[in-house]
Amino acid sequence: MASFKEIVTKAVIGKAKKTSVSKFSVTPNEIPDTVLGCWVINHTFEGHGLNGAVVINGGFDVNVWYSYNNDTKTAVATEHFTYEDKMNIKLKDGAVLSDASEIIVRSLTQPTVTDVTTEQGVVNLSIEKELGVEIVGNTMIKVSVEEEEDDYEVIEDETQEEEIDEVIQEIDEDYLK
Repeated sequence: MASFKEIVTKAVIGKAKKTSVSKFSVTPNEIPDTVLGCWVINHTFEGHGLNGAVVINGGFDVNVWYSYNNDTKTAVATEHFTYEDKMNIKLKDGAVLSDASEIIVRSLTQPTVTDVTTEQGVVNLSIEKELGVEIVGNTMIKVSVEEEEDDYEVIEDETQEEEIDEVIQEIDEDYLK
């Protein structure tokens, strides 16, 4: 007859991803004629729980390569931006986000510049990113426990007993005299 046991373990109790597009502006030292390239580097982020939701705070550096002075010179403007994203994640099986929950944030798609425009010396950027969040918490599982005997075969090692008997017979009783 089978009985059941309950095991408390850590498991993913909630999982979601979110794609977002944000607008940022960079003001270079010179008035740009043409934007030659844009890239995002040094993306960092972390998540924490707040009122039942996950808040992700992050930041990255944006480099804008541009030409100026009637396209005769080039320069790179660098600026650091921060962001805050809020994610309401549906938790499985009635689980609750608590201080004991572990929040794991991953960048599923690195921040990428998707659109660039210039207007009166300001470079306007659209940056798209995709973040994934997993919430790990305590959960309980039930397992069936079988009450049967182990079916292992018992092997007895007879060679050791024979070797011990041989050693005993070889002992010189007059050794200590």
